[in-house]
Amino acid sequence: MSTIVALSTPIGRGAIAVVRLSGELSLPIIKNLARDLDNVKARRATVATLHYSQTGETLDEVLVTYFPGPHSVTGEDVVEISCHGSAAVVRQLLDQALHLGARMAGPGEFTLRALTNGKIDLSQAEAIRDLINAQTAAAAKQASRQVGGELSTALAKLKKGLIGVIVVLESALEFVEDDLPAAELTELQKILGSVRQGVSELAKSYGVGRFLQDGIKVAIVGNPNVGKSSLFNRLSAQDRAIVTDIPGTTRDTLTHSIDVGGIPVLLIDTAGLRETSDSIESLGIARTLSAISDSDLVLNVVDGSRPRERHAHTEETNRTILVLNKCDLPLRCDYTEESDAIKVSALTGKGLDDLRAAILKRVNQDHLQQEGLLITNARHHDLLRGAIQEIDSASMLMKDRVTEELILVPLHNALRYLDHITGETTTEDILSEVFATFCIGK
Repeated sequence: MSTIVALSTPIGRGAIAVVRLSGELSLPIIKNLARDLDNVKARRATVATLHYSQTGETLDEVLVTYFPGPHSVTGEDVVEISCHGSAAVVRQLLDQALHLGARMAGPGEFTLRALTNGKIDLSQAEAIRDLINAQTAAAAKQASRQVGGELSTALAKLKKGLIGVIVVLESALEFVEDDLPAAELTELQKILGSVRQGVSELAKSYGVGRFLQDGIKVAIVGNPNVGKSSLFNRLSAQDRAIVTDIPGTTRDTLTHSIDVGGIPVLLIDTAGLRETSDSIESLGIARTLSAISDSDLVLNVVDGSRPRERHAHTEETNRTILVLNKCDLPLRCDYTEESDAIKVSALTGKGLDDLRAAILKRVNQDHLQQEGLLITNARHHDLLRGAIQEIDSASMLMKDRVTEELILVPLHNALRYLDHITGETTTEDILSEVFATFCIGK
């Protein structure tokens, strides 16, 4: 394989930048650039002065760490260079590595080489990407568990049970002339049921796990001047939205990401909903309606201190939370029957904890308190569902006492679905799609 090089820290100016090389030319390249680096020790940071290979002029003073393969992150010789975080220095260092025979790494190519060399499986590779992209501590925790192989271990146990059933049926097909005894079939159905339950529990966890990974969109809607922007600012803990007493101040949607109990939440402040002849305000209202349609939750904000008005967002569904704002003022009797409403004050912050709890309740936040593994990857969820369908099909065939040959077809399909998660039977097309979402340098 060719030697690859890339910047592994974010692009831009910083105190330190890390450039990584992987491949058989990694050590020769760094020795060519650092002429004083004669006896570099494995897994030890060594101070070195880099020089331009063409002129011998000093490029930078750096720290070099050498990880010989196969005991490295990629399974190949790896060199990590910690240089000063100047964009110019990084660019020159990359140019020198390319001049000496390396090539620029593609997205996720270091991780792909780790996968190819058996250092990790595909589910762990995807978890590395998820860990980098994690927006909250809870999301990072779940990704770390999968990087450590917890999902792979859970799947290995399920596959072991599935393979056990397949082996018995394959043996019966090959060596037994008579049908399997009823007692043995009952035992196989029991094992299959246990496997099905384990796969189903993993699949069900995606209902919460997807929110950890992708977050939820929460639109704040209501009539003009009910305090939507004030509530947006209070929840964001920043003065992002302009707040005035003039109705229709908010003309466009404004977004801000926050962490609510471990769930990434994208708050969307919207224009007040009302009939208007103002063309600009009408555009804002159209965007409000679009935000309502695209959101996972809608906070329908009303002014609890004013006489009841027609709710701006009249569709009351399980994704709508009624919020009575301005509870620091006397509450109008019009709203006393709204027992499910959350009473808040955007001015004082009163009731915001209740509002956060209501948001979490809608995404089954109770599951986050458990120590169990959560499926956060849509690809994994689809494959688990496919495995469940095949196991159900095999169970029905087994119950109908059809031939072992027919039962084995869905069982092998179920095993193939589970193998796709960890990469045992993954095609090149799927690998290309997965690693296209990685950042370069990882």
